[in-house]
This record gives sequence, structure tokens and C-alpha cells, in this order.
Amino acid sequence: MEKRKEIIQKLQKNLGDEYAIAQKYYSILSAINDLGLTKREIELIAFTAIKGTISYANVRTQFCNNYNTTAATINNIVSKLKKLGIFIKESGKVRVNPIIVVDFKKNLNLLIKITHNDVEAKRYDTERVDSQEDVNQNGDIRESD
Repeated sequence: MEKRKEIIQKLQKNLGDEYAIAQKYYSILSAINDLGLTKREIELIAFTAIKGTISYANVRTQFCNNYNTTAATINNIVSKLKKLGIFIKESGKVRVNPIIVVDFKKNLNLLIKITHNDVEAKRYDTERVDSQEDVNQNGDIRESD
């Protein structure tokens, strides 16, 4: 059987601030994992990831003011996101699961690998070395050709 070839595609998106970057990141995670998160849910995840928690009253008020929503909406979303494992309760505070939190103040490079679900693809993955040299200096994203 012939080995599958990989296609590498570079995309770049410039965004205004850490909140916009976080929202784009969580939108991609939602899409790639078929979570079907709404825009408001993604906004809350991004906001919470940057603030650290959504448990404090002043943080909730800030979210409500910034996104023109209510505290009841936040409560409903938090409940749903806890069930999905996106939000966790840690030391009495509601936080984004640390497995999906990154530093959104820095530029972000994502590697998304979509593979065929067959024996040959799995065998190829186990033989292949996935570590690649990081060609971006100091974490910066370079403009593509």
C-alpha cells in the first residue's frame, strides 16, 4: 500500500488584541471537535481564559457590559461548558480547563493534523517523527509567500 502524502498549508490571520485571538482559537477548537459552540459561548470562554476566572462579581459585570448580556446568560453558559469539560471548578473558582489555555498575549501558531482513520495512516503516524524545527524566531509569525 502506498504511503499517504501530507499536505501542508500555512494560513495567517492578524487580529486586534488578545481577546480576538482567544475567540478565534476557541472557534477553531469548537469547529475541529464538532462542539457547535455559539458565538456568546466562545466569547465567554475567551474572556474567562484571559481573566483567569469568571467567578468574581466584578469580572462577570465586566463581561456583561462588554458583550451586552446578563448574569443569567453567564450562568446558563457556565453550566453547559462544565458538562462539556471546557470549564472546571478549581479551588471554588470556575476556570477554563488548563489543557486548552494558552498565553494569548503572544502570537499563536497552531498545527492541525487531520488524518484518515485507517490502519495504514496509523502505521505511518507511528513510524513518522512529528517533531519539526520551529522556523519562527522569538515566537513571531512570519508572513507567508
